[in-house]
Amino acid sequence: MGTFIGDQNELGRIIGRMKEEGKTVVFTNGAFDILHVGHLRALIDARSRGDCLVVAVNDDSSVSRYKGPDLPVVPEAERVEILCGLECVDYVTLFGDTTVDRLLLELKPHIHAKGRDYTEETVPERETVLSYGGRIAIVGDPKDHSSTSLREKLVRRTGKGGGQGGKGRGGGERRDGE
Repeated sequence: MGTFIGDQNELGRIIGRMKEEGKTVVFTNGAFDILHVGHLRALIDARSRGDCLVVAVNDDSSVSRYKGPDLPVVPEAERVEILCGLECVDYVTLFGDTTVDRLLLELKPHIHAKGRDYTEETVPERETVLSYGGRIAIVGDPKDHSSTSLREKLVRRTGKGGGQGGKGRGGGERRDGE
């Protein structure tokens, strides 16, 4: 089971000790909104490539900025708790930047793992990872699963919501950080 580390300086010290012990640190990031089997397979694959898996989760405000004001569906505290409950995850932290470049430069993990919706050449943080001698790994199964497609399927089946979010639960306005 994973541990939430909110203080990224503390996380840096933990990762530094692991590196001193000769352990391979794998890092991945994402919103992890509506966790699905594609997420799980990618996390298991990422963890299999090293001794420790660090998962950086977009905080609620960053998800809203880049995916839309009605998102995330699942609040950051719950997304963190779910990820910490997975056996393949060692550490979880939150970040609010547009990209994880700053955090990658602070932690300098050996491997930066991204899902199969990327190639090694298209990973947004590629230059950052290569700048400190890290490697990129493309992990998981083919991109046949997504939180977006799950949300759309739920809207079609229930007839509720105006696309991404909207009204639900008896027609009342959503207030849970959807």
